[in-house]
Amino acid sequence: METQALSQIFPLFNTASPDTLNWIIEIATPETYHRDEVILTTDNWGKAAYFIVSGWVKLQYSSTERKITQTIVGRGDFFGEGAILEEYSENMEVVALSEVHLFTISAQRFIQALFQDSKLQHRLLQLMVKRLKILGSYRQLCQQPPVVRLVKILVFLAENYGEFQERGISIVQIPAIDLADITNIDVEETEKIIDNLQNNGWIEIDRDNHCLCLINIKQLINLSGKV
Repeated sequence: METQALSQIFPLFNTASPDTLNWIIEIATPETYHRDEVILTTDNWGKAAYFIVSGWVKLQYSSTERKITQTIVGRGDFFGEGAILEEYSENMEVVALSEVHLFTISAQRFIQALFQDSKLQHRLLQLMVKRLKILGSYRQLCQQPPVVRLVKILVFLAENYGEFQERGISIVQIPAIDLADITNIDVEETEKIIDNLQNNGWIEIDRDNHCLCLINIKQLINLSGKV
């Protein structure tokens, strides 16, 4: 990967110095995972930071009863950095929702990069604060009607990680149980809302390729109550 591509794909690196970018490319370890493959287990947090070049992953909490999806992220995002900066004890794991191409940077070298580049430090803090705000907005979804909750999540994922196509904005087809976890809606109602959105022509599902296309994004934004 070239330095220009690195800074374009990852907002974290768009203010980093050329020397930092070159060094990251040298030390990065590329990895590929298939759909449903576990990328990071509960026992391996804190050993490396992970950067998604392409694909989608879910972060899920392992409770005593089952695994509960907390959030979904895609191309240009990253995970694992928090456990490097502070001791991490939660039962979280990361699972691929599609084929995923990413690269890792070991904990020691990630810390070294932050010490060497103050702009990288500042950018990381900005993005971590943004992430906390997003998680806070997820919690506030409980105050909204179920259809609004679900549409807000779809619009958010499309705007932040989606791929623009002729038909609309394409995202990964997210299993109903994962959407139900994030939105705090039961699975049956989640499936019903998805069916209604599809029947109204606002989304289109390509099950063969595991994709969901937001066809009428303006209507969906209006439906979600976004200004």
